[in-house]
Amino acid sequence: MISALILAAGESKRMGQPKMLLPWGKGTVLTHVISVFREAGVEDILVVTGGAREQVEALVAGLGVRTVFNEAFQTGEMLSSIQCGLRALTPPPLSQSPAGTLRGERGAAAALIGLGDQPQVQAGSVRRVCEAFLETKANLIVPSYRMRRGHPWLAAYPLWDDLLRLKPPASPRDFLNAHAADIHYVNVDDPAILADLDTPEDYRQWQAKP
Repeated sequence: MISALILAAGESKRMGQPKMLLPWGKGTVLTHVISVFREAGVEDILVVTGGAREQVEALVAGLGVRTVFNEAFQTGEMLSSIQCGLRALTPPPLSQSPAGTLRGERGAAAALIGLGDQPQVQAGSVRRVCEAFLETKANLIVPSYRMRRGHPWLAAYPLWDDLLRLKPPASPRDFLNAHAADIHYVNVDDPAILADLDTPEDYRQWQAKP
């Protein structure tokens, strides 16, 4: 099974208000991200919360997703949210095939790491990352737009310990650079994989795109 970690623990300082709660389509930024992952075929979704925890947890209640609170959200940056999410996932049994499936109750063979403030990413891009894992059994799948890495990217279970061992000031980028030789790139025609919503300007610009 592929389990998604949707990182939604930021404090939204540059946005000036909790960006996960901002309107997007028929819902909010975060609920739209969840719907995109669902459309891509990912059924097991874990939302990592931090800033605006109570509001975010209330927002996703009843959507069939799980939540876990990152106690280090104020100081730990993105790495701490990834590590918090990985610790909350059920690993695959020893008998499970490395690739697993998109769905099922057999534990997570891989973690698909997505951003809660990236509602503009296309479901097709998310699906292609998952399908590449199922087809290639590579331990690291990363989407690429014009030779630039983006989100969501996928780390198979054999690499989780490497991620969990990282200490600040190391970052997810350092992890990807250290495992550059292991990366299977998926080229997508989707510039949204490179962008998240950090500022009110980002929000307005992406909302205005068709």
